[in-house]
Formats: sequence, structure tokens, C-alpha cells
Amino acid sequence: MTQSSPSALHTSNISSLPLLARGKVRDNYAVGDDRILMVASDRLSAFDVIMGEPIPGKGVLLTQMALFWFDKLSHICPNHLTGESPESVVTPQEVPQVQGRSMLVKRLKPVLIEAVVRGYLAGSGWKEYQQTQSVCGVPLPPGLTNAAKLPEPIYTPAAKAEVGDHDENITYERTVEMVGEQLAAQIRDTALRLYTEAAAIALEKGMIIADTKFEFGLTEDGTLVLMDEVLTPDSSRYWPVEGYEDALKAGVNPPSFDKQFVRDWLEQAKVNGKPWDKKPPAPRVPQEVIEKTAAKYREALQRLTA
Repeated sequence: MTQSSPSALHTSNISSLPLLARGKVRDNYAVGDDRILMVASDRLSAFDVIMGEPIPGKGVLLTQMALFWFDKLSHICPNHLTGESPESVVTPQEVPQVQGRSMLVKRLKPVLIEAVVRGYLAGSGWKEYQQTQSVCGVPLPPGLTNAAKLPEPIYTPAAKAEVGDHDENITYERTVEMVGEQLAAQIRDTALRLYTEAAAIALEKGMIIADTKFEFGLTEDGTLVLMDEVLTPDSSRYWPVEGYEDALKAGVNPPSFDKQFVRDWLEQAKVNGKPWDKKPPAPRVPQEVIEKTAAKYREALQRLTA
């Protein structure tokens, strides 16, 4: 059940710790009652469906990228890292499954809001804008095109869904109802600041962060803590600066460093001769698409950390 191929981990199997949950990408294990071992597998989820084929090395790249951003943004908001070695809480035989792809983190009370920030018009936001001149209820100026930079970043929260379900876009007012005015405002303001600073750092490295989502938890004393993953190609839309202007003029999606490559392939994939309905089971992803996706993730990390 563990290794899908010598270089890919589809599903971890840490028998020395109790399994808490398997998410779309991460397998979470309890370490006592105050910590969690998060193992980033090589699973790929698109349209909220987990693909059968893993992307070799993806979990390691996601973890290294998240650690990079946790470090860069720690002055804005505390994060869930304990600073302890993930290898220290598993058996020697299990170390290869966690090495380089895991984080040992504090156990928090999760806030069930996905803090989505958009700096550019793309994906579902572009589709909605064409119909309503707004995105998730946030009105935008007329005349914007696909991939256009927004006048300023906008906060468009979503309610977290169970695995396999689609996250649901909600209004800011709904987040106030869910968590109260003070915490809702703190999440919004923190998410916007995290995005703005990260976008500026990425731009210096030749990358545009078009949009992203942050997840937060609370400590027992109510401190807001950044958790889960942060600014990885799984949670963010990354575009290279070169080619962006050409794509903007042509009104098409810029090439991306994220799983958009797989999404684009899935949009034209067929199952039993019919277009895939974006429900499980997913179509079998060809080796060529797997390799190109793995290369995109590698290039994103290399650019960022160069």
C-alpha cells in the first residue's frame, strides 16, 4: 500500500502512530495529543478528485516549498511548525516514508474557512466575472480580461468541504456569522498581508502568484496560527513572468507551475468515449502528463529558492 513506484509515495503507511485522517494529498498521524505528523504524499487531486497515478517527488517539493514560505512569512503570523524533526517520531523502518516530505506540527483547532486571496482574474473567478462583473460577490471594474491583474488583491473566502466534496465559496459576511466579527476580520487582513508580501517575493524570482488559499487554526488561548500548507503549487496558481503579457493580450491562461497542466488535460479527457464528468473514478493520467507536471513543480521550487 505504500510505494506505487520506487520514486513515488501514493499512500503512506506509518503503523507506529495512529492515523488521524487522509486528505487529498496529506496523511496525518497523531503524535501524542498535542502534535500531528503531516506526511505529504505524491497524490494529485484535481477538481477535488484524487488521481490514481502519483506525481513522483511531488510531496517532497510541496513540503520544501511550504517550509520556505513559513520561514519567509513568520513575522506576519505564527505558524504550526514545532521545529522538531519528523524522523524522530517514527520507527527507523518508517523514516524513508517521512524523510523530506513531512512536518511535525502543533495540534490546533482548525478554522473551517479557506482564506482565498486573488490578485489576478483566473479560473472560476474569470468565469464568474464574465457573467456578473464580480468574483464571489466582490464587484470588479468593467473591461477586465482573462489573467488580468486586479486593481488590488481581493479576499474571497470558501467553506472547507469534506474530502471528495467541493469547497463552497461564501461571502465575508458568512465568515462573520461562522467565527465572529473580530476573528473573521483578523483572518481576512492576515491573508491579504501574507499574499501581498509573498507575491512581491515571488515577483523578484520571476513568478506571479495569481491566487492562493491559506488555512488557519487556533491555539487553546485563541491565537491565530497559519497551518496546513502555504503557497505551494497545490494551493496557489503560479505563472512565469515571461510569457504573461503575451497570454494576457491573447486572452488565454498563462502557462503555469501548478496542476493547471493536469486540469487542462482532464478538461479534454474522455472516459468510455465521453468527456469526464469530474467525479471519481478519474481517467488514467498518461506518463507524459505525469512527467511534465513533476517538472513544473520542480521548476517552481528551483526558481523560488535560487
